[in-house]
Amino acid sequence: MILSTPNTDTHNPARQTMPKYSTKAKVSDKTKEEAMKVARATQRPGQSKEQTKLIAQGIQEGIDLYKKQQKEKAREQDKRAKKAAKTKTTETQSDSPVESATACSKLPWILLALSWLGFGGYHIVNILI
Repeated sequence: MILSTPNTDTHNPARQTMPKYSTKAKVSDKTKEEAMKVARATQRPGQSKEQTKLIAQGIQEGIDLYKKQQKEKAREQDKRAKKAAKTKTTETQSDSPVESATACSKLPWILLALSWLGFGGYHIVNILI
């Protein structure tokens, strides 16, 4: 008795499932054009079109790699900038409550001293009169 599962039929390509996302990066037409221009500009006499296409593919891969590296650098810079901004805001936020807490802690002592001075001044005036 042979059991078969529904999606494992390797003989029928229509039944095979496709991956959800393609693993090959899509290349823009502009990049392809730039690569072909550079390949044609550096083309040697007697070089076949096939060789020129291979050179263009290599140049295109180099351009893609350069773009990926630049995107990665930009992401890293953004992360650093966000981290710096976050630490800066946390420092300013932590400084503000400390200053206001210090000002608030001095206020009761000032009021206590004024009340004692007022109380002492009142008794001195009553004793003299």
